[in-house]
Amino acid sequence: MGYYEKWSEFTEKYQRLCIENDTISDELFKEFGVNRGLRDINGNGVLTGLTNISKIESFKVKDGKKVPCEGELWYRGYNVMDLVRSIPDDSFGFEKMTYLLLFGEMPSEEEEAEFSDLVASGRELPTNFTRDVIMKASNKDIMNSMTRSILTLASYDDQMDSNDVGNVIRQCLKLVSVFPMLAVYGYHAYNHYERDESMYIHRPNPELSTAENLLMMLRPDKKYTFLEAKVLDVALLLHMEHGGGNNSTFTTRVVTSSGSDTYSAIAAAMSSLKGPKHGGANIKVMEMMNDIREHVRDYTDKEEIRSYLSRILDGKAFDGKGLIYGMGHAVYSLSDPRERVFKGFVERLSVEKHRGNDMTLYNNIELIAPELIAEKRKIYKGVSPNVDFYSGFVYEMLGIPVELYTPIFAIARIVGWSAHRIEEIIGMNKIIRPSYKSVMKEKKLEL
Repeated sequence: MGYYEKWSEFTEKYQRLCIENDTISDELFKEFGVNRGLRDINGNGVLTGLTNISKIESFKVKDGKKVPCEGELWYRGYNVMDLVRSIPDDSFGFEKMTYLLLFGEMPSEEEEAEFSDLVASGRELPTNFTRDVIMKASNKDIMNSMTRSILTLASYDDQMDSNDVGNVIRQCLKLVSVFPMLAVYGYHAYNHYERDESMYIHRPNPELSTAENLLMMLRPDKKYTFLEAKVLDVALLLHMEHGGGNNSTFTTRVVTSSGSDTYSAIAAAMSSLKGPKHGGANIKVMEMMNDIREHVRDYTDKEEIRSYLSRILDGKAFDGKGLIYGMGHAVYSLSDPRERVFKGFVERLSVEKHRGNDMTLYNNIELIAPELIAEKRKIYKGVSPNVDFYSGFVYEMLGIPVELYTPIFAIARIVGWSAHRIEEIIGMNKIIRPSYKSVMKEKKLEL
């Protein structure tokens, strides 16, 4: 019997013991007042901390009652919709918003220029790092490839374990700078070694923005249109930060609270983000949309779309889970502000890419799906499209391979993680250690 056969036989035999001994009754959660996932039965998050970095609003108090409202998101006191609109049509905003989230203030023109130059100068990996680390043991899971690279970068940092605020700022900014390279180079290594495709390793251009460099380094010919880079820049901006309670940011704060180093904290956040219930959600949307395209002939026929979406909700189509992916959010009720502001850019890109037919399909699903869900599900708040509903479509139109969808999320969210790590170091100074109620039954050992 071979190694894997032997282990498979063992685990198949003994997994039942884990299922039997690790299953906890739903009634016990109710009895002890434990909120699974740190969210109550109404979907409200359990308050576990304070932050000055961002704010999410999905309800307002009216006449003493909590009522759903259009979703709002603020970065450092500024409404994110206003921030996106404030960026001139002929420029990019990722670097400016990174400054805002990290330092809590809007930069002057001089400060923005200095900061952008600093980020650009940081886009340099240690000598032979690409060859010795990224290109070795390549695999299709680019998030794992990036995490390995992050932890290896710690070996090149003489002040790796210093949590002095200035040092942490330096470390975080370095990771913000090199994340696009870790992602794109990791993909090219996988594409070459696992798919037998050509290898392209383009050096970043210090004159270009983060979004421009991403597209330039990814494409063999280095070419892209301004609108392509603009839409990607907006996508990055909208994914940069989303409060302290999302899974990966909370992970950052938990690991930071233990006194661990920057590289370990960010690697842990990466491990959280890659989960399909978190950063991997846009991939499920794209898989669902491809399935819908195969089964719906007329994208303008709302009844045909409604019929197939109904089958998906009933668990009779697509993956059988009964979910319309990209609809609803753990926090937002009536709308996701990121989706509202992003949709206009998506529409512009769909025109440039001659994807109007697909845009029609998305628009119709956006109208029909919430109505269907409200009819078929008992829900405590409104259902609306979230930012993941459109982000996968954008990446597809940009020719970005699906293996990079979640890594691009990470390229944006590293900014928020960094801001929360700094805030945790400065303001909290206490290890995060919630309590778990033991429901274990004591047993007598016969001697």
